[in-house]
Amino acid sequence: MRVTVSRKAHFNAAHRLYRPDWNEERNEAVFGKCNNPNFHGHNYELIVSVTGAIDEETGYVVDMKILKDIIRTEVEEAFDHKNLNLEVEEFKKLNPTAENIAVVIYNKIKPHLEKELDLEITLYETPRNFVRFSGE
Repeated sequence: MRVTVSRKAHFNAAHRLYRPDWNEERNEAVFGKCNNPNFHGHNYELIVSVTGAIDEETGYVVDMKILKDIIRTEVEEAFDHKNLNLEVEEFKKLNPTAENIAVVIYNKIKPHLEKELDLEITLYETPRNFVRFSGE
């Protein structure tokens, strides 16, 4: 039997969507107001879901206290109140779209979990816009 457990988290961050290899007109056409050279911010909501078998000894899929600490260290401390483009190494050369942020979060959390556990990241950039990534 496989069960999915989830933990919610939150962080605030600024970013700018643009490609330095494109001219301003193309960046504006593709990214619109998200291309603001002075950046803009979001109140991101994150759901980290872990799926696996229930451990017979503990009754857990994963210890939620451990998952909480991983999220705090790998995501909240790394991203909260940061300018993603300027202060987060992963985005110095990677456009910080919601899709790319979800993949980066997945790659930061996955190595801390047991290999047999599946991970899915759901990232809300706004209450209406969100992405999911599960490593595929």
